[in-house]
Amino acid sequence: MDAYDAPLNAAVVHAREWLSSLGERSVPPRADAEQIGRAVGGPLNEDGEDAAAVVERLAREAEPGLMAMPSGRFYGWVIGGTLPAALGADWLVSAWDQNAAMRFPTPAVAALEEAAGRWVVELLGLPQGSDVGFVTGATMANFTGLAAARRHVLAKHGWDFDRDGLAGAPRIRVLVGQERHDTLDLALRYLGLGAPTPVAADAQGRIRLDALEEALRQGDGPVIVCLQAGNVHSGAFDPVGAAARLAHRHGAWVHVDGAFGLWAAASPRTRHHLDGLAAADSWATDAHKTLNVPYDCGIVIVRDPSALRAAMGVRASYLIEPAGPGGAADPLEKVPELSRRARGVPVWAALRSLGRNGVADLVDRLAGHARALAEGIAAIDGAEVLNDVVFTQVCATFGDDARTAAVTEALLRDGTAWMSGSRWRGRSVLRVSVSNWSTSDGDVAASLEALRRAARAAA
Repeated sequence: MDAYDAPLNAAVVHAREWLSSLGERSVPPRADAEQIGRAVGGPLNEDGEDAAAVVERLAREAEPGLMAMPSGRFYGWVIGGTLPAALGADWLVSAWDQNAAMRFPTPAVAALEEAAGRWVVELLGLPQGSDVGFVTGATMANFTGLAAARRHVLAKHGWDFDRDGLAGAPRIRVLVGQERHDTLDLALRYLGLGAPTPVAADAQGRIRLDALEEALRQGDGPVIVCLQAGNVHSGAFDPVGAAARLAHRHGAWVHVDGAFGLWAAASPRTRHHLDGLAAADSWATDAHKTLNVPYDCGIVIVRDPSALRAAMGVRASYLIEPAGPGGAADPLEKVPELSRRARGVPVWAALRSLGRNGVADLVDRLAGHARALAEGIAAIDGAEVLNDVVFTQVCATFGDDARTAAVTEALLRDGTAWMSGSRWRGRSVLRVSVSNWSTSDGDVAASLEALRRAARAAA
C-alpha cells in the first residue's frame, strides 16, 4: 500500500482544487493542445520518475488546457457533469480494477450493474426482463441495439447472419427521421448497413407519422425504424408510441435513440413526451448526459434478451460461464467488449444517491433551467428562440447568420459561460444544452448577463 499513498494523496489534492475552482473559473481552457503538447510531450525519459511527482506534473501541466465542462455554466454540445456519489464510485472502480466482462470472477460488480440495469428499466417504464448492457456512450449503445435488430430482422426473413454474414443477405431498409443524430448513421455504417432512408420531419424535428407510413409501404423486406427521444437542437421527441405501433404492423424492429432525452420518462412532468415508449424493441441512452455519471457510460436496453445475447455473445473454452438462476448472463454477452471497466457501478451509485424522486427532480431542474434561459434570451434585443423548449435544449438566433456568429464568438471570449454554435434548419444558431446537475439559478443569471454583454459587443 505504501506505493499508492503518495500518488493517491496527490490526486485527491488536485481533484479537490479542480472541483473547487469550477464555481468561479472561466469556462474555456487557457491553452490549446499545441501548447499543452510542448509541456507534456517530447522524448520519453530514459529513467522512470517518482509516481507522486508524475501525478503532480500531470495536474500542473494539464490544468491550463482543461475546459470547465463540469461547471454549472457549461452548456456546450450535450455534456453532463458528475454527481458526487458517482464520482466517488468511479474512483473505487479504478481502485478495484475489476474486468467486468464475466459474472463468475467479479460477482460484486456484476451484481451492482445488474441492479443498476433493473433500476434504469423501472425508472424509464420499459418492459421488465429487458436486458441491459453498459457501453462507452450513446454511439455504441445505438450500435449494440441495432446489431441485435440486424440479426433479428434477417432471421425473420430466413437469413442466418451468424453463418453467412451480410454478403448476399436481403437488404435491410433502415428508416430514420430527417433530423436524427449523425451518430445513428455512424452506427449503421459500422454495422455494414449503409446509409439509412430519411423520413420527413416537422418544424421541430419530429418524425412525421404520415411520411413514416408511406415509407413503410414502399418495401416488404427486413426493416428497422429508428426513432428519436430528444432532438439535439430542439429537444423534441418523436411520437414513439404511435410510430412503434405503426412500424410493428409492417414487421419492423423499432429502436429509440434517446442519448439524453430518454430520461424524460423518469419524471411525471415530462414523461408524456414519451407516451408508448415501452412499445419499442431497443433503446439507447448515455448516462453521462442527463443522469450525470462520469465518462464513459452508455446504456443499451433490449426487450428480448435472447436477441441481444445472440448478437453480442461469445463462447470460448477459457471463459467460465455463469451458473446463476434466472437466466443470468455474463456482461460480455450484452456489449461489444470483452475487457472493460465496471462502468455500471457509478450508475448504481448515482441512482442510489438520488432515489426515484431525486432522478425526477434532476430531470425537472434541467428542463426548468432551459426554460429560464430561453425566456432570458428571448428578452435580449434582436434575439429569437427558434424551438419549442420542451426539454433541455434551446436554439436561438440574433438576427442574420453573421450577427449570430459574432454573438457566439463574443460569448466564448467572455468565458463566463460556454454555449456552442450550430446550424439548424438552414440558419446559424446559438445552441444551449442544460445537462449539469450543478447548474443553479445563479449560474443561469450569470450566463444570461454574459450573453447580454456579448449581444451588445456584437451590435
